[in-house]
Amino acid sequence: MTGPSGILGEDFTALRLEEREDRLHVVLDRPAVRNAIDATMVEELHAVCAHLERHPKVLILSGTEVNGKGIFASGADIAQLRERRRDDALAGINSQIFDRIHKLPMPVIAAIDGYALGGGAELAYAADFRIATAHLKIGQPETNLGIIAAAGGLWRLKELVGEPVALDILLAGRILDAQEALALHLVTELHEPAGLVAAAHALADRIAAQDPLAVRISKRVFAAPPAAHPHIDELAQAVLFESQAKFDRMQAFLDRKKTKKQN
Repeated sequence: MTGPSGILGEDFTALRLEEREDRLHVVLDRPAVRNAIDATMVEELHAVCAHLERHPKVLILSGTEVNGKGIFASGADIAQLRERRRDDALAGINSQIFDRIHKLPMPVIAAIDGYALGGGAELAYAADFRIATAHLKIGQPETNLGIIAAAGGLWRLKELVGEPVALDILLAGRILDAQEALALHLVTELHEPAGLVAAAHALADRIAAQDPLAVRISKRVFAAPPAAHPHIDELAQAVLFESQAKFDRMQAFLDRKKTKKQN
């Protein structure tokens, strides 16, 4: 399904799309292989990123149902992964698209039901927000397959859950359930499966209520290395101090406050 821009085509085979004025909902849709991430899905995700880089808006990523049960992504397509060689690894097929998703101008929300393993987990780590259902199972089984979690797991995971738990997941095959992920703040909300996408849209509504430019700049400054602060914060604030939205929103705040006092 295409939205107002009409830029995204309807010939996607690994993804389903629903676009609104302020957000794009992308459904991973390869149920026959439990949403395994293959070359086609990667190519289509690159097309999504190119669109959102030109037309910044919130991205919601979710999975689909398999035999009546939700699944986010079971990992990379093992049949394709089995045939990849050194040059494929150096090309960073999955790591490059996940990094591109993480660097999108506006926030990314991963709505995770069921399994998010291997590359599926790394795709979730690349999001800015992760919400889930009680059926969540998330982890990195790569070392059991003779490889490493090379698409973000080896560095993003310890930032998200801390080094001891990250090592347990990466080196000993620990799979986190929903309550463990919530306690570790790897996910921030748990919902019933039927309400998960609605909850993602509710979060997108909260983001959309903020000033879009302030959100974009906050996301970029937040990702800056420690050495860049506080200088980058001051420069970013200087840009926003000149924006019309700053004057309009602050005046609206003052007007509401004045009305409250009069009442």
